[in-house]
Amino acid sequence: MRPTAVGNTPKSAGKPPRSVLVALFGALVPLLAALTLMAPPAAARTEAVPAAALTEVTGFGANPSNLQMYVYVPAAVTAHPAVVVAVHYCGGSGPAMYSGTEYAALADQLGFVVVYPSVTRAGKCFDVSSPQALHRDGGSDPVGIKSMVDWVKSTYSADPSRVFALGISSGAMMTNVLLGDYPDVFAAGAAFAGVPFGCFATTDGSEWNTACAGGTVTHTPQEWGDLVRGADPGYTGPRPRMQLWHGTADDTLRYPNLGEEIKQWTNVLGVGQTPAATDSPATGWTRTRYGATGDQPPVEAISLQGITHNLYTYGMGARVLTFFGLSGGGTTPPPSTGPCKVTVTTSAWNTGLTASVTITNTGTSTVNGWQLGFTLPTGQTITNGWGATYSPASGTVTATNASYDGTIAPNASATIGYQANHTGNSTAPTAYTLNGTACAVG
Repeated sequence: MRPTAVGNTPKSAGKPPRSVLVALFGALVPLLAALTLMAPPAAARTEAVPAAALTEVTGFGANPSNLQMYVYVPAAVTAHPAVVVAVHYCGGSGPAMYSGTEYAALADQLGFVVVYPSVTRAGKCFDVSSPQALHRDGGSDPVGIKSMVDWVKSTYSADPSRVFALGISSGAMMTNVLLGDYPDVFAAGAAFAGVPFGCFATTDGSEWNTACAGGTVTHTPQEWGDLVRGADPGYTGPRPRMQLWHGTADDTLRYPNLGEEIKQWTNVLGVGQTPAATDSPATGWTRTRYGATGDQPPVEAISLQGITHNLYTYGMGARVLTFFGLSGGGTTPPPSTGPCKVTVTTSAWNTGLTASVTITNTGTSTVNGWQLGFTLPTGQTITNGWGATYSPASGTVTATNASYDGTIAPNASATIGYQANHTGNSTAPTAYTLNGTACAVG
């Protein structure tokens, strides 16, 4: 900040007597001491952002590719908070990632800081292909994102051992890149519909690698691991853990990329490729864990049967935080009474059913815009619905509010419904989340 200009004392005024200067100095000493004690630290005074509001930060450090930085700091941010970097998809932005995922709401509950990097280049995709991007401090997007993390660490005294990255599509690919370039910065990552580190590499300046996207690039685990290790060849410390999500019907970044990611990160983390545990945490999901059987294994992969590239739904964020170690743990996120309650009634016949779902806001703040997450029993497929849009039609479903019922005041309700086919099981879902928060069911 430019200092305020102060005019010179006119020469005709002369110098004040020495006794006056001594008296002035004596009066200023306690005043200056008091001001020193009252003044906040420089970083907090000049750099901290408003609480509970998405805020753009500029001048955060080295930023060779002109990324924008957005940050969300909850009102109840913890001392030495964790940092979660949420990286958007192609065509997206930091604000879109903020409004379209539940990480800010989860930050309100758990006190961590969320960073939302935002691409400014025309394609709105992150650089995961250039030689600069695939080497530590080589330039391009990873350097800017690390600067954002450094800014949060400095400004909020964030815990350097609890820095995490997650991303969707292009952001998932960048998550792989960040964990490869900066293994000493990130403790874990979660990649939704991505590809292995280095798979998208090009040398002609193109941002797109057709062979990789098509799932035809294959390597041995050792070869994949060497690509990661080559990004920071002098590093010998511990490596970040990785959680991988992919839909079997993905026609943008095809499903074989999940298997190649598993090969890569099991090799990087020095664990076997035979799962230590396999289960199905939701209908149509197959979860495999490598190197350990608990909630924070070295590598975890979730395969979603019949799901396309657009696989991300509300409720997945809580599972990510469980893997990161930021929530209470458990095979599934622990239930809570939360700020919501869901009541559901069904009416069934031989091959079909209707369901009426009432969402009640039991919190103290108005809900402005909502997404209700739930998993349909096996064999059920939604054929039409009202009060919300439903996607996908089966499996793990997200119901997004209509234009007329997106606001739910405290103690108020919204009722939606759907019709579905079934193959014998006509029961209602047993668990629901509202904007990522578990609801009471009754």
